[in-house]
Amino acid sequence: MPRHVYECPLRWADMDSLGHVNNVIYVDYLQEARIDMLSIHPSDSGARDLAEGVVVVRHEVEFLHPLVFRPHPVRVETWVARVGAASFTLRYEIVDREIVCCRAATVLAPFVFADEQPRRLTKQERATLEGFRDDELPSPSPPRGERS
Repeated sequence: MPRHVYECPLRWADMDSLGHVNNVIYVDYLQEARIDMLSIHPSDSGARDLAEGVVVVRHEVEFLHPLVFRPHPVRVETWVARVGAASFTLRYEIVDREIVCCRAATVLAPFVFADEQPRRLTKQERATLEGFRDDELPSPSPPRGERS
């Protein structure tokens, strides 16, 4: 079960003046997929704190094709690319009708908000994250102007 699939609803308010999903909204879709993955599946593993008890260290987003509003959800695939002692990296693909519209990566760190400080991943959290590990990298994007 390495890749988690989240069916993300598109909302009319997500559109920009050109009729595309605004680029800023893509990061919201990534967050929704991440929370879905980390809160639904590991409920019995003791790793539930990863759904909301993390901070984003870095986002990298590559926009490949515009996403246009429609009443059907888009597929957001999420998987773990790296697990460290105090951070982990998630990768994503937003797919619309089998076309990859966006590729992204997020580095996250567990955080204790009450103490206002980062913390290390627990053994249970590491095991849960390893269950979503997929070392297969997505195929590189075609150069601009070329279609695959």
